Amino acid sequence: MADSLQHSALQAAPAAQGSYDGPHDGLIPAVSTGVFVCVHGHFYQPPRENPYLDAIEKQPSAAPYHNWNERIHHECYRPNAYARILNDRGEVVRIVNTFEYISFNLGPTLLSWMERYDLETYQRILDADRNSCQRLSGHGNAIAQVYNHIILPLAKPRDKVTQVRWGIEDFRRRFGRQPEGIWLAETAIDYPTLDVLHAEGIKFTILAPSQVQRCRPLVSYNGERDSWQEVGGGQIDPSRPYRCFLKHADGTPDPSRYVDVFFYDGPISRDMGFNDVLSSSQHFVGRIGQAIHGDHRPFQLISVATDGETFGHHRGGAEKALAYAVTEEFPRQGWTVTNYAHYLATHPPTWEAELKPVTAWSCSHGVDRWQDDCGCGGGGEWHQQWRRPLRDTLDWLRDKLVAVYEEHGAALLRDPWAARDAYVAVMGDRSPASLSAFFKAHQTRKLSPVERVTALQLLEMQRHALFMYTSCGWFFEELSRPEGTQILRYAARAMELAGEVAGIALEQEFVQRLGHAPSNVTDFQDGAGVYKTLVKPSRISLEQVVAHYAMGSLFTDYHREQTVYCYTVEQHDYRRQRMGPMSLAVGQVEITSTITRESLNLAFAVVHLGGWDFHCGITTVRSRLAYTRAKAAVFDSLGQASAAQVILAINSAFGPHTYGLQDLFAEERHRMMGLLSQDTLLRLDQLYAQVYRDNYGVLRAFHRDGLPVPKELQVAADIALSHRAMEVLQALERETSDPAASPLRQGEDYLNELEAIATEASTCNASLSLAAAKPMLERLIGRSVWQILNQAPTESLAADVDWLGRLVNLGQQLNLGLSLERPQELYYQHLNRQVFALLKQAAVSRKPLGQDSRAQVNDILRLGEYLSMDVGAVLKALDHLDPGRPA
Repeated sequence: MADSLQHSALQAAPAAQGSYDGPHDGLIPAVSTGVFVCVHGHFYQPPRENPYLDAIEKQPSAAPYHNWNERIHHECYRPNAYARILNDRGEVVRIVNTFEYISFNLGPTLLSWMERYDLETYQRILDADRNSCQRLSGHGNAIAQVYNHIILPLAKPRDKVTQVRWGIEDFRRRFGRQPEGIWLAETAIDYPTLDVLHAEGIKFTILAPSQVQRCRPLVSYNGERDSWQEVGGGQIDPSRPYRCFLKHADGTPDPSRYVDVFFYDGPISRDMGFNDVLSSSQHFVGRIGQAIHGDHRPFQLISVATDGETFGHHRGGAEKALAYAVTEEFPRQGWTVTNYAHYLATHPPTWEAELKPVTAWSCSHGVDRWQDDCGCGGGGEWHQQWRRPLRDTLDWLRDKLVAVYEEHGAALLRDPWAARDAYVAVMGDRSPASLSAFFKAHQTRKLSPVERVTALQLLEMQRHALFMYTSCGWFFEELSRPEGTQILRYAARAMELAGEVAGIALEQEFVQRLGHAPSNVTDFQDGAGVYKTLVKPSRISLEQVVAHYAMGSLFTDYHREQTVYCYTVEQHDYRRQRMGPMSLAVGQVEITSTITRESLNLAFAVVHLGGWDFHCGITTVRSRLAYTRAKAAVFDSLGQASAAQVILAINSAFGPHTYGLQDLFAEERHRMMGLLSQDTLLRLDQLYAQVYRDNYGVLRAFHRDGLPVPKELQVAADIALSHRAMEVLQALERETSDPAASPLRQGEDYLNELEAIATEASTCNASLSLAAAKPMLERLIGRSVWQILNQAPTESLAADVDWLGRLVNLGQQLNLGLSLERPQELYYQHLNRQVFALLKQAAVSRKPLGQDSRAQVNDILRLGEYLSMDVGAVLKALDHLDPGRPA
């Protein structure tokens, strides 16, 4: 009886199948057909960080998100880590981590960003690999990637090695194991690249079917090998792995050196990206089924590969079709979901292949897309004549930087190139302990702090020299796109670091050479124009960072040690004073780069004259006495209540270089502009509120009689009600911000008022502007769900659930389009770990739930309904356990 009850609970709805974090029970087919399916996702974003800030600046084209990494993350990466399977009412039946069921690589530059931005999703991806290892005999779904996506056939041999070693070491640090396979940028390959993969212990890679020239069986019959089969037109059979042998110096194959290759199914992979194959799991299954050979072979692999961003970003909702296909549809067909490493271990190659000399999956001309005007990636009328001069210019710079690195690195590092390979450990962990371990292993002798800075500057110079070859810079039709601009930013930073170490000036000739790269945009004319217009203004000095800090200090109370992007600002002295409309601050700070550890002692004086007028002077600290005198002189000038005198004093004591609001980092400038506008906006809000109150009756009369409302009156209603709603919502958030200190429903009065405002807005047909309300209410709902699920059972549970329901309904009343994803994930986890455990316990003991437990479960189920969760499995299990329970 107990087993049947437990089985009933598990089978009542797919939501209960498998644990929240473990693999889905239905994944392995009951009857295998010998068909194995491997779906590979290449998840990657180029490095977008400003090399001077180590942070991605705001990208307006990514709105409503801060930057494109964030936007794609919320459209693809997180939705795949928490993929929804829905019922016909749009309720969540199950949440699937698709990374557990597909082969994948995530670029190290993307994972580095994700680790900082969304640790939850990052951890789900690591867990997915660990769970797939458990399911597939130690062979995980994740494979490595060359570090920052450079085209390896175009790279120098030493750079090839570094890129592969960096990719492998980054993978080992994150996933805790050695990678078996690696993804090559654009699947670009040649035999020297294959040689590097073998030397670094890589077992396999994935290529396009167009990249192979010929193949034949490995086994010989009667002492004679089968003849080669020419498949250069893409006729390779992708349902099996192939062995690619490296060659001796005389050109003969070396049987001891090889890398295995999987060729993805080209037609299906193209359809995934460009047709409607992923519009539903049924379409996906049907398309996969068309590739199955009907020749009764005992086993075959259906291998497909596409950009991982296809699942959710390029094709909205495709992650749901993928999740249902790999957990339900494929097993139902008798197909085994696998990954390349597991298939290779159980079905080693029986064929060998020879590759074409130099190829990539996205260029039909070898790798010319990243060096010549070959037409690939063209924009119709636009040429790509800039590609060759750009690569030639970067190659010239690379060679100049190599000379600087070898000359100055030899005195500090035992083997500068081995140190560069090992530097990836520091790139992933810049803590003092990590730095100490690195220098202990690679320094020629115990280095002084200044020498350590020089060594780090050299290594960072090399890091940026590699980053300037990120493939995206050539991929599209125009040099001045963000991708091209970004790689030139890395070049600029590398040249600056070379200048700091060696006193070498490279920029003038670099820009001159860029002048040979013609732009399609008239305003830029050529690469030199792109560099001067888009790259140079993004360069940031330590003085600019301190100016940013100084102006911000007038509006923000900084800590004694404050982090500003990738810098630490330690405050040695600070004084702020206001007089009339003017605010003055003078300070002395030490600014240190968290990357190169270079530091500088600077003093500043900044005055805000009111409105948009700021004046800031920065100077080096010559002595404590000189700073004290300068500080006194500036504050003495403030006593004269003359803006001109204050500015003259700042220029005299802290000049001659001065900074204004326009010199701030864009986001800080925009934040301060918002602060400076608050008083004006508040006065306008009060004015509109008065107009709305005075004319409320008239406005209602227009609406009651169906007459067009005067625009001025309707705008007053829109602004007044929007302002009231935001004020009350902010108060509600403050009141409930600490669940541990306050009862969940502490803000009852505020919630009542918000509901009344929503009703009033509906009556007045008001169009509310509540962009900031959506994230606030989502945070409040998330906190409320967390508190309900984690508190000990109390008599207030039913009332708390009702409160949560009112919050969700409020979002609907205000037309906020709330996202309930995170509360749903919390709820799903609780449902699987707590509620089903309770039901199983009751089933095993053969005792119905007690009255209190039954009431608790019923309240939790009501919570699920508010969150659009399908709770049918629990309801059916309860009916089975206690048929006479009240509905």
